[in-house]
Amino acid sequence: MSQLPVSGPDSVRVTVKANGITIITINRPHRRNAVDHLTGKRLAEAFLSFENDPAQKVAVFHGDHGVFCAGSDLHEMAKRHKDGAHFDGPYFLADPVKGRNLGPMGPSRMQIRKPVISAVAGWAVAGGLELSLLGDMRVVEEDAIMGVYCRRWGIPLLDGGTVRLQAVVGLGRALDMILTGRGVGAKEAYQMGLANRVVPKGRSLDEAVKIAEELIRFPQLCVNVDRDNCYYSVYNARSFEDALAHEFENGIKVFDAESVTGAGRFSSGIGRHGSFAKL
Repeated sequence: MSQLPVSGPDSVRVTVKANGITIITINRPHRRNAVDHLTGKRLAEAFLSFENDPAQKVAVFHGDHGVFCAGSDLHEMAKRHKDGAHFDGPYFLADPVKGRNLGPMGPSRMQIRKPVISAVAGWAVAGGLELSLLGDMRVVEEDAIMGVYCRRWGIPLLDGGTVRLQAVVGLGRALDMILTGRGVGAKEAYQMGLANRVVPKGRSLDEAVKIAEELIRFPQLCVNVDRDNCYYSVYNARSFEDALAHEFENGIKVFDAESVTGAGRFSSGIGRHGSFAKL
């Protein structure tokens, strides 16, 4: 078997900022940031490091060189097949789902435990679209394209696309994208709720960092409890009552830690009338 191309050591770059923002960057310009086996592994390691660092509060996830991610590296897939590798080998990482084990694109089986903002430039297609859905929000540049382009190659969504996409945009819109494989521009992505912000070309990373800077100003336990409750109600709740019970039981834990102090600050005049200037 001939040697597979190996990603460089900086195929994933991580910038840890002192203010609590981690920037995770895919850096494979020769493949339009398509993800191979090693890059997927490095992405998963980067998100785990972010989660496990108590000083880091929000992650910004993007691709360098004007592209978010063109999906899985099909050159690597084709080469493995040509060389006689089976799909249960290290390329596909096709172990059955067991909690948060590695998916084909790396961290796709993880529900990240702190806020993530995806900054989308250029192409976010196939597995790249699926990776963008790891974000709680997507800041999308005006000329970006998002789509299930793997449809045309007979490659199924294996990294949460059929799970997360419909949760974000609804079943009908998700099936439109999934069945047709058509590209969706930024304006339509915004209209369907796939994009949360649309910004000029070259500005997605700056805008995502700006949003992250806003989030880290808030009491973090409350932010993360409310976030967790949203995901629980979408993916895990057995009933409406179960979702409400989970919300209450988690939310009540915030009171002694943050809410009483926050109420006192409000009473003293801070943050009234919708102003966040003095938080």
